[in-house]
Formats: sequence, structure tokens, C-alpha cells
Amino acid sequence: MKKLLVIGYVWPEPNSSAAGTHIMSIMRLFKANGYKVEFCTPCAISEHSIDLKEEGISSSSIELNSDNFDVYIKAYNPDTVLFDRFMMEEQFGWRVESNCPNALKILDTEDLQLLRNARHQALKENRDVSKADLFSTLAKREISAILRCDISLIISSYEMKLLKETFKVDSSLLHHLPFMVDLDKCPSKTKAYEEREHFMTIGNFRHAPNWDVVLYLQKIWPLIKKQLPKAQLHIYGSYPPPKATALNNPKTGFLIKGWADDAFEVMENSRVCLAPIRFGAGIKGKLLDAMIMQTPSITSSIGSEGMYEDETWPGFISDDLEEFAKKAVELYNDEKLWNEAKENSTILLKSKYDADILSKKLIEKIDEVYENLEEHRLDNFIGSMLRHHSMASTKYMSQWIEEKNKNIKTN
Repeated sequence: MKKLLVIGYVWPEPNSSAAGTHIMSIMRLFKANGYKVEFCTPCAISEHSIDLKEEGISSSSIELNSDNFDVYIKAYNPDTVLFDRFMMEEQFGWRVESNCPNALKILDTEDLQLLRNARHQALKENRDVSKADLFSTLAKREISAILRCDISLIISSYEMKLLKETFKVDSSLLHHLPFMVDLDKCPSKTKAYEEREHFMTIGNFRHAPNWDVVLYLQKIWPLIKKQLPKAQLHIYGSYPPPKATALNNPKTGFLIKGWADDAFEVMENSRVCLAPIRFGAGIKGKLLDAMIMQTPSITSSIGSEGMYEDETWPGFISDDLEEFAKKAVELYNDEKLWNEAKENSTILLKSKYDADILSKKLIEKIDEVYENLEEHRLDNFIGSMLRHHSMASTKYMSQWIEEKNKNIKTN
């Protein structure tokens, strides 16, 4: 039996974040294709972590900067290693290379942090993103990790284009993998227009773009509330900090609801999903959940980026604050318009997120690269060069930290 080892940044929380849902769908896919799957992470387990044992996935805790990992990975001896985000490749890539040189190395980027950070910086300075923003120290680290791996999973079509055209990454190293949705499990019928009320948004409060959405909605909501005095805005998400709960205001209908036991249920009960995302990267789980529950949405160009092409967006897209509010009211009040958007949700879902199609393409890519791994790596000379240097620099830095930690413990 082939074995997959997933080195995670955090324990998967599919009910808290899109990243948690995505990594679980990948592990389930490997398991369905006959792999034994093990998940490990240096992060502490959290209250919303999924029970991997119930999924038939084994798990282990690992340490940063410790040769215990060398013993662990040698014993497990995986055929494939998947790094969840580039920081895990930085930390453990050289150890994988040293102990399991023939293992296929996959990087799941989740989203490009270089892009998210560049946009965040530009937003804080109220200007457009520059080439200098993109070509940051973080970008050098993230692109290096992509080049050191055999395959990198890229969730957004926009990011695929950015990597190939701006950063000149060879397409053979990249694989476009949006969220994989089991269409057979999606509801064919959801609540009708008259059965729904209010607006909603949802997102992990620890994720900076989501917190920015909450703050931006503070400016948008009064414009909507003025025209819809009975409407409320329900804001859901895990880990709401005190600064978020302090914004809860029943008088204005701006309600911080916090953790949602069932994200799909609260999405279905709402008439419109609001997602005025001003920075970020990847593709947005909240907007995918809206499509699944046939809930029309209003979002920004960054929010919809990489999520559709020729299809019609199931709602509206606007980057202007006043137009965003206007379109939200229009969609909320117009039943015919709302039903058209609802139908477009299903069309887009089938067009771009069919798990059967996406999973087949991913397994084909993995098998193709694995069967020609030596040639694949020879064709990636820059990646080979980076692996050589990182084996030296990262290795000795990690060993220095390891020795330092030992000295601290003994003293």
C-alpha cells in the first residue's frame, strides 16, 4: 500500500476555515485511491480540530528543529509527502530530502501568501499593488519552496497565471486544484426567497482579510440599513476576539454571532451573503458555501478572483462602497433577480468545482510525475540548485536551534 504523509501547518478545522476543508478533501482523495494517510503537525491541537481517527487517518505530533522527525519519517517511509503551506516545506523539506529522497514532494499552497501580503501592504498605504510589493522577501521564500517541490497545488486560476507569467515558474511544477465539491451531496433544492431573511458573512476572525471585511462592513451596513430598516447583518466565524464582539449592536442590526455550528444552515437561512474582500489571495470558501446553498452573494473583484471565467457570477461584483450597498439592496428586494442568481450558483458549481473531474486530474498528474520522477527533477535545475543550498543553510540553522534548545533544557 502506498503511503502519504501530510505535514500540516495546523490541525485541520474544516468547520472553521476553507483551508481546513481543502486539506481534508485532499487527504480523503488519497485515501479513496488506496493510500494509507498520516497527518502530522508541530501545532497544538485546537478545540475545533476534526477527529482524524474517524476519517481513518492516523496522526502524530512532531517537533520543530528536532532530529526526532528524522527517526519518525524513516520509520513511516512515505511514498509521497505533502507540505501544507510553504513554511512546512521550509522547516521539514530538507529532512524529507535527506531521509526519503525518492518520496514525491507536493506543496499545497492553499493561497499565495506573497500575493495576500502584497495586497495588504498596498491597502494600508491606499495605493495599487506594485511589482516591488510582489517581489518581497516572503515571495522569495514561497517561490523557492514551490521550486523545491515536485508539484505545487494552486487553488486559483489567477495565481496560476501569476506564477507562470510574473515569476516564470514552469507549468510542469504547477497543478490547478480549486475546491473539490462532491456535487452528489449538494442539495438540489434549498429554501426559497420568501423563506429567507437578512444578510450574512462568515470567516475565521484570525484571518486578517476576514477581519478587514468586518471593519469594512461597518461602513457599508448603514447604507443598506437605511433602505432596509428591518434587515440584519449576521456575522459568523470562529475565534472572535473581544474587539469583534464589541462591535455587536442589536440596535443597528449589526450582529456578531461568532461560531456557527452548521455553516451551511446559517448560509441557507440568509437571503444574501456579503463578502466585500479588499485583500487576500486564493479562492474564498464562504463564496463556495454560498453557491452550494444557492445563496446569492455580493463580493469584490478580489473576492471573485479565480472563481469563475465565462460563467455569470451568482449575484454582483463591486469594488465601490456605495454601489456595493446599492446592489445588495437590489438583490435583497428583487425576487426575480435573486432567483436568477440562485440558478447561476448551481451552474458555476458544476462548471468549476466538480470533485469527480478535479480529483481524477490530480491523481493523473501525481501518477505521471511519480513515474517519471528522475526526469522531472532533472528538468527542474533551479529547484535542484535550491534544494542543494537549502540543505546546507536550513539544515545548519535548524541544527543550531536544536543544540541551543538542548542547552537551555540542561541549564
